[in-house]
Amino acid sequence: MIQIQNTLISDDVRDNFFVCNLEACKGACCVEGDLGAPLEDAELAILEQEYANIKPFLTEAGQQAIEAQGLYIKDWEGDFSTTTINDRECAYALYDERGILKCGIEQAYLAGATSFKKPISCHLYPIRITKYDGFEALNYDRWSICSPACSFGANLGVRVYQFLKEPLIRKYGEDWYGELVHEIEHGSPAE
Repeated sequence: MIQIQNTLISDDVRDNFFVCNLEACKGACCVEGDLGAPLEDAELAILEQEYANIKPFLTEAGQQAIEAQGLYIKDWEGDFSTTTINDRECAYALYDERGILKCGIEQAYLAGATSFKKPISCHLYPIRITKYDGFEALNYDRWSICSPACSFGANLGVRVYQFLKEPLIRKYGEDWYGELVHEIEHGSPAE
């Protein structure tokens, strides 16, 4: 376990290889699972504010699901997640011309229609964050649909924390990421 500021990072984030391989998995993480993508409280307001800009990038089915259920849903534990279509596919997902699921929010971002890239839980995947009083635990989420990403990462020599540099910096900042890299590479906190 690695401790950086108020976070505990699983050794798996340091040790395992990972690079998304959308050609192999087709974006299955946008369909599989019990719920949509976990959302942070601040992201609820962002979705409310930005939905009009994001909506044109969504499928008709996604728009209908959002109209029927809302921009996000609250689960049985009181946590929020993205709306789903028929309790499966994320309402914000869309298929590209190759049949690969992409994030409609991210497509809107790439087109310059919104400043919201996508939910941080999606950007950080395969890391999942569990919040506790005073700290957060970052764990590597092993899932069989990501086996091609593990093989691809191993072939490229890219570990989870390296692949997720951008979203980790987005979530925790440059200094935090620098401390993480220093701890992993040198085994002691940065001075």
